[in-house]
Amino acid sequence: MIAITGAAGFIGSNLAHTLAAQGASLLLVDEVITPAKAVNLVGLPRFHFTRHEEFLDDLATSRVQPEVIFHLGACSDTTETNWDYLRRNNIEYSQKLWQWCARHGVPLLYASSAATYGDGSCGFSDNTPPHLLTPLNLYGKSKNDFDAWVLAEVAAGRPQPPKWAGLKFFNVYGPRESHKGRMASVVFQTWRQVKATGMMKLFRSTEAKYPDGGQLRDFVFVGDCVEHLLWLWQNQAPNGLYNSGTGTPRTFRELATAVFDALGLAPHIDFIDMPADLAKQYQNYTCANMTKLRAAGYRLPPTTLEAGVRKTVRWLEQHATQRVAA
Repeated sequence: MIAITGAAGFIGSNLAHTLAAQGASLLLVDEVITPAKAVNLVGLPRFHFTRHEEFLDDLATSRVQPEVIFHLGACSDTTETNWDYLRRNNIEYSQKLWQWCARHGVPLLYASSAATYGDGSCGFSDNTPPHLLTPLNLYGKSKNDFDAWVLAEVAAGRPQPPKWAGLKFFNVYGPRESHKGRMASVVFQTWRQVKATGMMKLFRSTEAKYPDGGQLRDFVFVGDCVEHLLWLWQNQAPNGLYNSGTGTPRTFRELATAVFDALGLAPHIDFIDMPADLAKQYQNYTCANMTKLRAAGYRLPPTTLEAGVRKTVRWLEQHATQRVAA
């Protein structure tokens, strides 16, 4: 049995569908599943489900004994300001899973985040020690703090899972993210705005070196992130932190244009001021250094932005009624 936390969420549900197609027995772990999240599980042939707090009890009492845990559950809201909540949910919960996996010899692959890199002034290398990084928000801090704790456990020689990896996901987009609301990718936001208004509004730049719409991000298709997770589990890669991106930054204007192209429409893009709560923690540039994963033996090429957007828009168009109902 394979356990996935955050299984009704974005990356978790896409991982679940991929594993289900391979015939895997799934234990899906999440909070109460809202209607918006429930649609992400539509089409799964069979699975067991448990609440995330009950999952810890099930592990402690050996009611469940998964062969691997993909820990993708977390509060991923970059505007969250309740540190106590983030500490309990994103750090302490993760520590309990790590310790259980270490005691029972079970692989653990977990979601870190590119938000750990902050403004990028220290670069975007997954070899950079967490103590040198300064995240721009509390969500990024929670992920960075857990990465630091993990590396400290390993350095101290304390028990660790036989196989583990923390994946620093960059700007992920793809199917099954409509439940994320304001935190959904710009691909989804563009598709929704274009369908509703025929145009897309992007944020004006807050830094002179980047023109409006010229801010650069490493946009990575969710299918690539799933491949990274599965490859690190199934192959003899060194344990450690790994970037999950493409290694090629693209502009928001290019992204929006790709959505218009996928819909067969001429681009109609306008610009609006960035909300103040986002401006103070906004990353104008991200680019995953993918050297470490490549050196470990991963050979699949990244999905291009244009190809990934086409796949995403095709899926959204096919599930439009379902998305609107959610």
